[in-house]
Amino acid sequence: MEPSGEPPDLRLAGLAVAAWLAALACLHLTAPSAALLAATAAVLAALVAAHLLGVLGRPAGPVRRYGWIAVAVLIGVVCGASATAARLHVRDAAPLRALVDERARVTAELVLRDDPRPIRGAPGRPATLLVAAELTRLTDPDGRRVSAPVRVLVLATDPAWRGPLPGQRLTAEGRLTAPRGGDLTAAVLIVPGPPVSHGPPPWLQRAAGTLRAGLQRACAPLPDDQGGLLPGLVVGDTSRLPATVEEDFQATGMTHLNAVSGSNVAIVVGAVLLLVRWARAGPGVAAVLCGLALVGFVILVRPSPSVVRAATMGAIGLAALAAGRPRAALPALSAAVAVLVLVDPDLAGDAGFALSVLATGGLLLLAPRWRDALRRRGVPAGLAEALAVPAAAQLACGPVVAGISDTVSLVAVPANLLVVPAIAPATVLGVLAAAVSPVWPAGAEFAAWLASWPAWWLVTVARVGARLPAGTLPWPGGVPGALLLAGFTVALLLATRRPVVRRLVAVGTVAVMLGTLPVRILASGWPPAGWVVVGCAVGQGDALVLPVAAGRAVVVDAGPEPSAVDGCLRRLGVREVSLLVVSHFHADHVGGVAGVFRGRRVVEVRTPGLAEPAAGRALVAGAAAGALVLQAAAAGWSYRAGGVELVALGPPYPLHGTRSDPNNNSLVLRATVAGVRIMLAGDAETEEQRALLDRVPLDGLRAEVLKVAHHGSAYQDPAFLDAVRPAVALVEVGVDNDYGHPSPSVLARLSRSGVRVLRTDTDGDVAVVTGRHGLAVVTRGVAPGRR
Repeated sequence: MEPSGEPPDLRLAGLAVAAWLAALACLHLTAPSAALLAATAAVLAALVAAHLLGVLGRPAGPVRRYGWIAVAVLIGVVCGASATAARLHVRDAAPLRALVDERARVTAELVLRDDPRPIRGAPGRPATLLVAAELTRLTDPDGRRVSAPVRVLVLATDPAWRGPLPGQRLTAEGRLTAPRGGDLTAAVLIVPGPPVSHGPPPWLQRAAGTLRAGLQRACAPLPDDQGGLLPGLVVGDTSRLPATVEEDFQATGMTHLNAVSGSNVAIVVGAVLLLVRWARAGPGVAAVLCGLALVGFVILVRPSPSVVRAATMGAIGLAALAAGRPRAALPALSAAVAVLVLVDPDLAGDAGFALSVLATGGLLLLAPRWRDALRRRGVPAGLAEALAVPAAAQLACGPVVAGISDTVSLVAVPANLLVVPAIAPATVLGVLAAAVSPVWPAGAEFAAWLASWPAWWLVTVARVGARLPAGTLPWPGGVPGALLLAGFTVALLLATRRPVVRRLVAVGTVAVMLGTLPVRILASGWPPAGWVVVGCAVGQGDALVLPVAAGRAVVVDAGPEPSAVDGCLRRLGVREVSLLVVSHFHADHVGGVAGVFRGRRVVEVRTPGLAEPAAGRALVAGAAAGALVLQAAAAGWSYRAGGVELVALGPPYPLHGTRSDPNNNSLVLRATVAGVRIMLAGDAETEEQRALLDRVPLDGLRAEVLKVAHHGSAYQDPAFLDAVRPAVALVEVGVDNDYGHPSPSVLARLSRSGVRVLRTDTDGDVAVVTGRHGLAVVTRGVAPGRR
């Protein structure tokens, strides 16, 4: 890092930022609009330049001072808008656009641009692969060929798509559909079958594939957490990364470690540089050897666009090293940003690109000054650098992370600080394991074993940080949230340049933390006193919690994915699950079962008699990991623990041939907590509800609280709702789901009967509480309403 006493060289920064923002804006425009923006900026740049040169009169002092900066900014707009307009013109070509609008079935000739990326889907359904590709030519239904050198996104389910490597030429048949917009993707190709390959991939990609496969083999004997994390640290391969580790890294602001970035390049090149300096070689030799290491690293992790971006950021430091001018790093960063955006305007809207640029900029602009300021206050040099680097990178990347995650992490800086000593050893040893794997497998396994120890530390810090109370704060998401935090950050940095303001900010920050953190931890208001049931906001799925005692609960269903139900249980302080009940094995009820077991003791698991779908049952059995036997619960089964009593009412007999047999064989439970009866109806539809009406006395169906069956779908028997006669109805449903849940007619019927209806899609976590005034409802983050 350069000495902080020298002012930063910002001469190219305005042009680079303007080109970046112009390209980003034009990605959401049409080609003519982008061209118009470029033309307007070009005219303005010419007018300002003419004025500065005296053609249009003698400019005033302030104009001369800032005029050329304005010209540079306008030139950046011209470059960014022009490059994007040209790519948009190709993307929106009429022949291809017509086929997309018709959702035509075509045969496409493709060149893969990156590795196929799996989407974690619902259990029991084939995994969907996202494949970024370049479309070279397609054949329409009439046999006509259309040349279309544009980008497409392939959605494939056939496992054969996992094999091809970037750069490989393929042919695939599928149906075109429109992309989401905001990038240079011209179409989405939905492909049900396997691809047909035409020749091998380029030798660079084959070499990379061999090394990456060797790293995976070397990591196979390691524990799942470390073995899945290490390839992510080294080459960005997260295919084996456990979902729980991924969620912990997200909660602690450490996700950037699993993506190839400039920091990976810096670690590898830095290791080579240390060896070169130990050998007392000169700057020229050091630059050459580091350049070779950089090329080798690019081959290892694959020369995909994201890797090329990271290598470019790493090459900035090499250029400064070779020139002997560390101060040249910032102009080099600006030039790299401008060139990359002009070559590929799609990068302007890529979050990874933004994080790489901002992190590098933070290290160049903020970290040296913070480091030197700490050293002037007596902090040792090594500790000052260790504190300044993660703080600067986190502050610079904070707005983008907040826009993506809708949260601001309070543990990100300390977590990243704690893992700094482990990142370099894990990365270097992982690279070594990959490099020797083709010729010395045993040596590769030994290197991977050594790397697993610093990887263990990373996993441990992430796990502990994710479980800290008040570790994250909610924040507006998307572009508005990112801009809001960016504005606040810039204002804070400018204000704290004055010593008085800096002291006030420091005192105010400490006062706020001391005043609000204990309140947030000890008196957050959640769970509310006297709660008898909580419906967790887990998206389009069910997860309900009944309190047994302090830290213990009964959980009914687990939602569609682990992190949501785990977060709900953590907010409720549940450390032990006395009983987990699975109403049925559909993915939206069992997909998150691993989150229930995560860091908790589960005493007993009860399931329905119908073991369908089989994949859902296998998922529950896998989460139990053989420690528990899954026991079926039939009608009449009962359970009691602490203040919770459960009785299974249905299904009264096996139901077959219905609209959905798994739904209509859901376990229907009546719970009693603190004298309040709660009907948990699973996904029971009209067939099972009618069977319950036939076999269960009406008094047995009566309950004060109803968990509305099947997310409030239209498949409700009015007589069943009348028999329950609830005072409060909980609807577990996801935002903007594709099923039309909940049914407006069902909600209207409940409301007409005087029922207080709560929905997790609009209210978040919802709780029913009891007290001196009867039942009340509390929604997390919303003022309680009483009935």
